[in-house]
Amino acid sequence: MNELTFRDATVADLPAILAMLAEDTIPPGREADRSDPRYLAAFEVIDADPNQHLIAAELDGRVVGTMQLSFLPGLSFRGSWRGLIEAVRIASGLRGQKLGEQMILWAVEQCRARDCKLVQLTSSATRTAAHRFYARLGFVQSHVGMKLHLRD
Repeated sequence: MNELTFRDATVADLPAILAMLAEDTIPPGREADRSDPRYLAAFEVIDADPNQHLIAAELDGRVVGTMQLSFLPGLSFRGSWRGLIEAVRIASGLRGQKLGEQMILWAVEQCRARDCKLVQLTSSATRTAAHRFYARLGFVQSHVGMKLHLRD
């Protein structure tokens, strides 16, 4: 199995990350022109927040995976923190090599290191293979997620 390395993404990683996001979107066409300045603005906000991490997963010096790892404070569970994993992607040509598993297990360890009570994630209802993947790693479908889109 190839070993990934993980680090906080830099501005230089944005083209690779945006390419992975554009490869695999539900709904199709969700991602815009990669030169859209809103991507850089979002990156800057994430980068400035110590509880937000845009992760670059590297293999042989190339960014081949990404996810956003967020640490959320809360009152429930006696003031416990939660880890939130979002926007998990592996470059399409490298899927099926257990790289995603390495990413998720690494993220769970980061949450343990931050003393989170739990780790949560969402996955589109249509991604049944992803649901099986997360279940194999110990995640349980415990809630029903809902979204309200506020703008295009």
